[in-house]
Amino acid sequence: MRARIPWRKRLLVRLLFASVLIAACSVAATAWLAVTTTTSALEEEQGQDLAADNKILAQLSGYAADHPDWSGVAHTVRALAARTGRRVALTTADRTLIADSAVRGTALPPRPAAAIDPLHTDTYTQSGAQLSGIDPRVVGPYRLTAKERGELDAVADKERSCYDVYGIRTTVAHTPSGRPYLVDDDGTDTSAFRSIGCGGLDDPVMAMKKGYLGTTRTESKALTALTDLVRPCLQAKDMDLAGQLYLTFDQTGRNPVTGGFLFTTKKSRRDLARDDQAGKNCVTSARRTQLEPYAAPPAELFLGLGDQTAPRFDMSRANKAKIVGAAGLVLAFTVAVTAVVATRLVRPLRALTVAVRQPPELHARAPVRTRDETGLLAEAFNDLTERRERLEEQRKAMVSDIAHELRSPLTNIRGWLEVTRDGVVAPDPALLASLHEEALLLQRIIDDLQDLAAADAGTLRMHREPVRAADLFEQVAAAHRVAADAAGVALLTDADGTVWLDADPVRMRQALGNLVSNAIRHTPVDGTVTLAARRDGDEVLLTVTDTGKGIAPDDLPHVFDRFWRAEKSRSRRTGGSGLGLPIVRHLVAAHDGTVEAASEPGEGAEFTLRLPAAEAPADVS
Repeated sequence: MRARIPWRKRLLVRLLFASVLIAACSVAATAWLAVTTTTSALEEEQGQDLAADNKILAQLSGYAADHPDWSGVAHTVRALAARTGRRVALTTADRTLIADSAVRGTALPPRPAAAIDPLHTDTYTQSGAQLSGIDPRVVGPYRLTAKERGELDAVADKERSCYDVYGIRTTVAHTPSGRPYLVDDDGTDTSAFRSIGCGGLDDPVMAMKKGYLGTTRTESKALTALTDLVRPCLQAKDMDLAGQLYLTFDQTGRNPVTGGFLFTTKKSRRDLARDDQAGKNCVTSARRTQLEPYAAPPAELFLGLGDQTAPRFDMSRANKAKIVGAAGLVLAFTVAVTAVVATRLVRPLRALTVAVRQPPELHARAPVRTRDETGLLAEAFNDLTERRERLEEQRKAMVSDIAHELRSPLTNIRGWLEVTRDGVVAPDPALLASLHEEALLLQRIIDDLQDLAAADAGTLRMHREPVRAADLFEQVAAAHRVAADAAGVALLTDADGTVWLDADPVRMRQALGNLVSNAIRHTPVDGTVTLAARRDGDEVLLTVTDTGKGIAPDDLPHVFDRFWRAEKSRSRRTGGSGLGLPIVRHLVAAHDGTVEAASEPGEGAEFTLRLPAAEAPADVS
């Protein structure tokens, strides 16, 4: 009766469930990855847009600082739009269009991105803009003439040469007005090195005191005009200038920020700090009045996406339906593919199940149609079936061999007893000795079978102790010396007293005795049988070598099989019972060792026992 497998345990259902789960996880992971990637890309794009917007604002602010009006800004606006891919538009405060990179009639964005006013700026990050609110690029009447720039450049070169003497590498740079200044090679100003006395280009007052070129004629004229603009503001605050304003710079020494001033007042000292700030406010207001004709009027900057449309990520019903439909198609495709693959996987498994359920005597084989795991399983099953067949054949052969080995001595004993009983032969000592020899042979076969049975059952008793290899060889050689002399074979030993092994001496004498007796039996007259021992790391190698006819290559893999003999006639003249070598293998395995056989036809055979080594006992010198 065919066993019914529950649906939840069937391989096909499990594969389908696993594929659906994997597909669902894949869809979810893909969606998450897409959202994450898109978000990251948008954030990066927004960062890039912000950097581009700052560049647009900086360039247009510079244009306003360098031009008295916006009449020629259209070309700059179009160039910025082409370079950044953004829409750039400029309007006045009342939204009158000044310039626009978009086509005429395109509506402006709802809000301006920034206001552009170089005289009231707090968005431009150029050094000096935050101190006074005036873009340092608005120079107006402070712009030096070519002659003045040349004279100041010559002074700058002398100052740079002075710094070179002290090992300070500097470079000449220029302010927007054209005044030179020195910076260290790392980009810092040289104000920290004033104490060495090389100059003071960044401080015109100090320059004049040290004999250098101080404030130029252009700058003096502009400062005089600024002084006239500042004085009414100071007088309104009960303050007055003690002299003309002079040129000062910010902390970098690069940008003029306010005209330095000294004032007189009737107020107390505690009000001086407040009056100082009031004076600075008057100077800043006067500077704006002075620079206003040279800077473009305030404007508003509008930025857009140019010809592109803003990306929108809405989850409308249509988009949701697309996502659900795509996920459904992926799941359906996965299920279909999995069903086909699972069917192909299950088919050889069913064939394998049918072959397994066949009776053992039929020796059924599973068809091997694939080279995947299922095909390998079928091959393994077929190999197992073949091994079972060989074991069955060996079992039958072993029963026949046991019967043959036991029948021979029993037949001899029975025959001699019958003829003795009938009075045909007298029971003389020679007959009794022959019968005793046959009984001993029968007992030896039974003992060997008992040892093999004990080894198979794991009940073979072992009494392991440190054993000297030389002593073990002497005992085995003494036991087989008579047989070797009778066969005309020389029995030699080669082992010194330093080789010790961990073994049961009785069982090891039995194993070596089986090998030696087998070697003597197959060695011709004047041949030699040699027992040798040597240390190999944590192991001891015991070898039994003979100079007989050797073992054929086809027979070498079977020498340790039970009842196996190269001579199929199983004659007593050419071999024993076929149990000696299997017993050797079991005895060596019980000592946690291995045994190997090697032979070259016509040159003899060599059996090697690899056993655990032992240290010499403390009481042995």
